[in-house]
Amino acid sequence: MGEIAVGTASWTDRTLLDSGWYPQTADTPEKRLAYYARQFPLVEVDATYYSPPAERTARLWAERTPPGFTFNIKAFSLLTGHPTKVSAIYKDLRPATDKRNLYPDDLPPQAYEEVWTRFLSALDPLVEAGKLGALLFQFPPWFTIRRDNKQYLLEVTRRCAPLRPVFEFRHASWFDGDNATETLDFLREHQLAYVGVDMPQGHRSSVPPVLAATSDLAVVRFHGHSDKWTSRDIHEKFGYRYSKRELADWAPRLRELADQTQQTHVLMNNCYRDYAQVNAQQLQALLTEPD
Repeated sequence: MGEIAVGTASWTDRTLLDSGWYPQTADTPEKRLAYYARQFPLVEVDATYYSPPAERTARLWAERTPPGFTFNIKAFSLLTGHPTKVSAIYKDLRPATDKRNLYPDDLPPQAYEEVWTRFLSALDPLVEAGKLGALLFQFPPWFTIRRDNKQYLLEVTRRCAPLRPVFEFRHASWFDGDNATETLDFLREHQLAYVGVDMPQGHRSSVPPVLAATSDLAVVRFHGHSDKWTSRDIHEKFGYRYSKRELADWAPRLRELADQTQQTHVLMNNCYRDYAQVNAQQLQALLTEPD
């Protein structure tokens, strides 16, 4: 069986800090990250979706964690086609506009290319420390199964090389009927890593909980089953605590997936209070038990 690394999609959420999960001695950002890294071998940085990282910040992450620790980085929203606040774009690259949000086509081509360059180069300290795992490209609900969207997956892979992008879809068309086979065959043909998800069903953004190995790396993200999935409040949207029974049902599926890959990253994204951390610890324990 390949290696399974379990972690969470945040370690700094304000509700987590209020929950009491961190001991009182972990009273600085440095101490909190060090404590987190003693509990888990992996973390996903979601803040980089909202604002691109600074190289200095990436260097601090590398310095404050032990050898072998892994950071997965969520791609900046502009690079996945999401609406992006003008204020989040590098100041010298912002176009003169009255718009509050921008899309890639709203930037001059050279500025868009520079966003890519700066985003990736800011991660150099993690690369040099051997601590950069995957770059998560989570696409918007309108990113459907179309030829040009498939080509964009290949473009992202070329842009990121030698770094490793992984792909999460948020539109059911990728798995409707025969499209499921088409999607997974395309990813396998090009050795693109697929991100399986557990999430509420019945919504425009819902994707079924398909687990599949399409490369030597597999990623699974747990979003919970909140009945307020469409809420604009992210804590309502992701505020779901998995039961031990639910996690126990997932453990054999994750082991089976890991049998087909070299590495499997499992991230709890139900980030409200200590839900993600407690569930990740429970799942970590389940995965170390005998079948």
